[in-house]
Amino acid sequence: MDELAAAHRAMGKGSLPAGDAYTIEVRRRYAAHVDDVWDALTSPERLHRWLRPVTGDLRLGGKFELDGGEHGEILQCEPPRLLKVSWLYGPEADAWPGTSEVEVRLAPGPTGDTEFELIHAAVLEEPLFPTYGPGAGGVGWDLALLALARLLADGKTANHDEVHKSPEVREFIRRSAAAWGEAHLAAGVEPDHVAAAVEATTKFYAPDAP
Repeated sequence: MDELAAAHRAMGKGSLPAGDAYTIEVRRRYAAHVDDVWDALTSPERLHRWLRPVTGDLRLGGKFELDGGEHGEILQCEPPRLLKVSWLYGPEADAWPGTSEVEVRLAPGPTGDTEFELIHAAVLEEPLFPTYGPGAGGVGWDLALLALARLLADGKTANHDEVHKSPEVREFIRRSAAAWGEAHLAAGVEPDHVAAAVEATTKFYAPDAP
């Protein structure tokens, strides 16, 4: 729960090649050197330990694919400060390029730590957004960044098949969905719609959460 509280979440507006977009934004600090965090974000040997196994041409302009179905192209890469990729899911998504992008920015902190910022932009027509709101992607990123924090802190590797069976992680999901609901409210969305989105998101990620 400390890791959940360590992040600041916001929902905003942006633009993509395919049109106007909404953004989910996460900012936090990691107690690790910027080069270590960059390596965890870009090294295939470490990516699979907190995110998913990755294959492809992992250089600027190359295409990548995670074993969960997420895939895209590396649009910007400026070590160790900036990584930007297109972020599509499923083979049918290739028919709509420019609809989803993820950007990560790193900056050295004052005590050898790292300021971390992730911005995921998706077009307003994205089909999950009306039902789930920013939690559709936000809860997934919270879970991934929790695993990244564990890797950076003590080298622990996430068990993606077992993680949702843990009562602690189900509670983490419930609170993450609620936190994204607060960001949704702060963006000016009606409270009834936000409450429905939080409930739908919680049931999607943790069907048996209290």
